[in-house]
Amino acid sequence: MSRPVALITGPTSGLGAGFARRYARDGYDLVLVARDTARLEQLAAELHDEAGVGVEVLPADLAVAADRAKVAERLRSGVQVLVNNAAFGTSGEFWTAEFARLQAQLDVNVTAVMELTHAALPTMVEAGRGTVINVASVAGLIPGRGSTYSASKAWVVSFSEGLANGLAGTGVGVHALCPGFVRTEFHARAGIDMADTPSYMWLKVDDVVRECLAEVAKGRVVIVPGLQYKVLTTGSRLVPRDFVRAMTRVVGKGRGRT
Repeated sequence: MSRPVALITGPTSGLGAGFARRYARDGYDLVLVARDTARLEQLAAELHDEAGVGVEVLPADLAVAADRAKVAERLRSGVQVLVNNAAFGTSGEFWTAEFARLQAQLDVNVTAVMELTHAALPTMVEAGRGTVINVASVAGLIPGRGSTYSASKAWVVSFSEGLANGLAGTGVGVHALCPGFVRTEFHARAGIDMADTPSYMWLKVDDVVRECLAEVAKGRVVIVPGLQYKVLTTGSRLVPRDFVRAMTRVVGKGRGRT
């Protein structure tokens, strides 16, 4: 019998790599999507050797419409799991950032999530089963931490919740994963200095992936891994947004990131 297939965007490091390794261990064949062909092929060889699964490499830049269309076409042929993980942030202020860079950020963080999910869902609904995991962020739940990045992640959360309601009873689940700080390449690539961040605020990739999939199995739609972030996000909903925004500005360094 053929194995189920999981397509994962941004799998060459961090959470994407964590999801790829976990689904490979669980017996899924993989479709890996990223810009860096060399790293994709290296990861594909490792996963094939370690888990004996089939791995399809699909190089694509999700900021480019033609590349998004290529990935969408692959999804229309059918997968059981889609992990929309690819995203990026940038340092600096919104009004000084290059607009083309901000547009590329929205194309990856928002447009790609919408387009790839739209391509994947019809075959999932027809089959009566499937899972979409959209990697959002605690930044999408707490106001005042950056502008375009936080807004893009808030969109992912709202999008996922709305779809989950619409898909009720179909056998297809849509989930928004909202991690806090995770030890990945994300902040270094964005040029964001995290040296002063307390150690207790950092999460490990494997812990986030494990908790995410456990919550997916329970049917939870918005998933916030880590007790510290559960407390933080719950507390932020119980106090005025003006207060949360002020605290983010003072404690969370709300400036210096787009």
